[in-house]
Amino acid sequence: MTEVARLLGVVDVPVEPKDRHARHLAHVVRKPLLERASLPEKWFAPLMAAAVYDPDPSFCRWFVEPAVYAFGRRRVMAALVDYLRVGTDAERAGAVRAWYSAHVPLRADRSPAYAPGGVRDPALDESQDIKAAWLEAALRVFAAATDLRMGHCVLLDLPTSRTAYPPHLHELLETTLASARLHPDLQIRRWAAAADHGGG
Repeated sequence: MTEVARLLGVVDVPVEPKDRHARHLAHVVRKPLLERASLPEKWFAPLMAAAVYDPDPSFCRWFVEPAVYAFGRRRVMAALVDYLRVGTDAERAGAVRAWYSAHVPLRADRSPAYAPGGVRDPALDESQDIKAAWLEAALRVFAAATDLRMGHCVLLDLPTSRTAYPPHLHELLETTLASARLHPDLQIRRWAAAADHGGG
């Protein structure tokens, strides 16, 4: 958050109590981020880090949304998949929170990042294969998770419909379901039951 503010030239004003400091900075940088027609390449990593490390699923959108407009949905989602694959548990949880915001609807009147006339290169936002990569990474993280909270985090928001998973993930999905059916946690067993009954 502090790095994003520094890149924008925002003066870091101390705020009390200290736990509100990051939120104050987020408020200050939100509007200028969206008002820019483009963002420098060096801003991408700090924006993604701010999104992943923000503990609030509502506020992390303030960093994800301008990144999607400026750098494209595809690149933002790919970065979140990387966090999910190799991040710490805290970074993985942050990536899950940010993943929802990465699906933000794109509107020409929302950001000057659109070219005149609301034109946008569709390749910036093509993300079907990245979404499949996210599903695979989440299933694998669940399989390796030793912490119940991490298991909840990556599994319970995944689709229970088999049709949502590309064919190359069906075997992995079935392995995950077999594990989830026998899991000691009720919520995880319910997720498996939802997939088994009407999940498609």
